[in-house]
Amino acid sequence: MSRDTAIFDLIEKENKRQLEGIELIASENFVSDQVMEAMGSVLTNKYAEGLPGKRYYGGCEVVDQVENLAIERLKKLFNVTWANVQPHAGSQANYAVTLACLQPGDGILGFDLSHGGHLTHGSPVNFSGKRFTNFFYGVKKETGYVDYDQMEEIALKERPKLIICGASAYSRDWDYARIRAIADKCGAVILADISHPAGLIAAGILNDPFEHCHIVTTTTHKTLRGPRGGVIMLRHDFENPWGITTRKGTVRKMSSLLDSAVFPGSQGGPLEHVIAAKAVAFEEANTEEYKTYMRQVVSNAQKMAALLVGKGYDIISGGTDNHSMLIDLRSKGLNGKDAENALVKAEITVNKNMVPFDTESPFVTSGIRIGTAAITTRGIKEDQIDTIVDLIDRALMNKDNDAELANIKNEVHTLMSNLPLFTW
Repeated sequence: MSRDTAIFDLIEKENKRQLEGIELIASENFVSDQVMEAMGSVLTNKYAEGLPGKRYYGGCEVVDQVENLAIERLKKLFNVTWANVQPHAGSQANYAVTLACLQPGDGILGFDLSHGGHLTHGSPVNFSGKRFTNFFYGVKKETGYVDYDQMEEIALKERPKLIICGASAYSRDWDYARIRAIADKCGAVILADISHPAGLIAAGILNDPFEHCHIVTTTTHKTLRGPRGGVIMLRHDFENPWGITTRKGTVRKMSSLLDSAVFPGSQGGPLEHVIAAKAVAFEEANTEEYKTYMRQVVSNAQKMAALLVGKGYDIISGGTDNHSMLIDLRSKGLNGKDAENALVKAEITVNKNMVPFDTESPFVTSGIRIGTAAITTRGIKEDQIDTIVDLIDRALMNKDNDAELANIKNEVHTLMSNLPLFTW
């Protein structure tokens, strides 16, 4: 077969875009060569439905070792006792949790999508909103911080079976102890979706959810800097509170319910090449170099937030504890769609994003979301954040000036082209 030049030419174009541009999408990062090598390995050829040692196919003795290694490395990284590394994405991990914990129509109390939550936390356009009865808490308008009093009020009134904490656009740490106290009052199970701050939690920079939250999910491709995928974890296994039993009549443990919810409940064969890449990323994350990297991510984010505030931009909650920030552009007379388009012309990649109490539609939005994990992987440090913030501000203030946006694009290329794609 001849080489598929149409596809590989496009891959090279994407490689060039990533090398030359400033990547500020908070959910993106760059993987190491060995993560990419594992993903492109012969493991992609192997079908392996089931769990290690309990497969529905022969020839799984090697991939069993791969998957077990990924599980053990993940357990060590987060100090947990059980993990499932098979979910294809964070959404599939969250779906498996709802399948294990809920019946159709049961109540979920989640973080409002328009305040920074995620589609899988109860959005009406998602499975979580279509299959279950949903209630939402948000942030306080005056502070931009999660309103735990509102969470408690709704939880005690509606008695949800599942409370979800975690966000796709929230720049502050979470009070997991407070959430557990609320859940215990109404008899709910807590799912902590740590997809964005997972690396910061692994590095000990942010609060540990595992002592307070029953179930924890995360993606592996954001701050964890691994392949695209998801995982589910438990530090403390527990008997399910709904009395679901085994065939022998004993109450099933939550780990057993979650394993079954992943396969055969919601997925077929696991992606063993991706699981191998996850294992590599977990090993990389369990190093002092990675912890140093995580601290740099936060330093870069806090420097960027402070500089943007100094230029008159409205950062929701006034700053950041993690890798990300949500910017309300209404004080600048801009909307998210126009801002994203202008920055993309300058090859500064961000995404438009709803802000709390937004007055625009989800297709326009009043804000943009920015994250520093990817640029920190490229080797950016605080002294270069000044330059990046100036480039962002110039692009937004010249959103209709294509000539100036082209000039900024050239400056972006000069800044980024000589940097490696992956550094510690």
